[in-house]
Amino acid sequence: MKRVAAAAVAVVLVLSWSGASAQKTGTRWVGTWAAAPMDNAVNPGQPSPADSTYRNIVHISAGGPSLRVILTNEFGSRPLTIASSRIALSAGNGAVQVGSDHALTFDGRPSVTIPSNAMAVSDPVAMPVAALADVAISLYLPQQPIGSTTCHDDGQSTNYIAAGDATASVTLTGARTIKSWCFVKGIDVSVSSEKAAAIITLGDSITDGAASTPDANSRWPDVLASRLQADAKTAHLSVLNEGISGNRLLHDGWGPNALSRFDRDVLAQSGAKYLIILEGINDIGSIAHPRTPEDVITSDDVIFAMTQLVTRAHEHGIKVFGATLTPYKGAGYFSDAGEKIRQDLNQWIRTGGVVDGVIDFDQATRDPANLAVFSSAADSGDHLHPNDAGYKMMGSSIDSGLFR
Repeated sequence: MKRVAAAAVAVVLVLSWSGASAQKTGTRWVGTWAAAPMDNAVNPGQPSPADSTYRNIVHISAGGPSLRVILTNEFGSRPLTIASSRIALSAGNGAVQVGSDHALTFDGRPSVTIPSNAMAVSDPVAMPVAALADVAISLYLPQQPIGSTTCHDDGQSTNYIAAGDATASVTLTGARTIKSWCFVKGIDVSVSSEKAAAIITLGDSITDGAASTPDANSRWPDVLASRLQADAKTAHLSVLNEGISGNRLLHDGWGPNALSRFDRDVLAQSGAKYLIILEGINDIGSIAHPRTPEDVITSDDVIFAMTQLVTRAHEHGIKVFGATLTPYKGAGYFSDAGEKIRQDLNQWIRTGGVVDGVIDFDQATRDPANLAVFSSAADSGDHLHPNDAGYKMMGSSIDSGLFR
């Protein structure tokens, strides 16, 4: 038995060394793109995810000489087999740039079976990528029973599903489109700078980019990433968007609550050094139409949840910036009681001394003549979500000096 164990260890070491060899000595990994995974049950009448190719189109922040991809089955109820997977530069409309395609492997193997509630990290790929590039990740799921899929819904990005194994195809024939990223949760790039780090943006639909123009990458975290990359003093920083539309601090809504997903979506990110938190408007909005007794919350409840997040981030050496909640008067779930909590939370963020810095999105987007509502230039029309111009106001209002 000892000989067998020793042989197994030797095999693992060889595989680990061969996978790591694509990354140069003295470099490390930092996340350049991420999306928060969610549970998506396969409903009757939906096309089966099996025997399909999912081509996810993602917009990275920082570039690098090599990369690796993180696949996810974190909400799957069964093991998930991905028979083949590839990464390439996007050419638009679901196509990839000829000559940019690379196969992904996992400990040298072309396929991977991910246990339920788990994820898998690919071997390094020597593939130089420029900052702010669009990348296509193609995954083929062979025939298998699938009870639930792990996707990120409402990503404001057009992605593609084609029949059979089309992972190596330059263009996809007969593909249907979805707005969700499925089975992929992140991309890391190889970096050599000691200063290289990731900024995590944790939030709800306003971070996720709801009501922004699809495929335009005009969410406020995208605006921030573009600004950072345009400045040599901050180009070593990446931005990872961990927003979930409908997300709440205290209770599950659309996706798991922020307290429960914090370890997975923030602490586990490669190179995480900074965190921006913009959460709470959906907790506050639940007061207007409570479905359970727990929906009736207080200012202290919201502040408690925020304090918990800050404490947990600080334990891991992550600097935390609190973002004030944007106006929402006129939205379908506005209430005077909720507005009082929003004002209390914003005051706590500005003056409480718990966060390491303040990003005042409220001030950046509100109407100077009526502080409880969006300015007409920022409002998408639903009085809750900004439009593209509003997201630009938010991303442009962030002092880049916070990250120096």
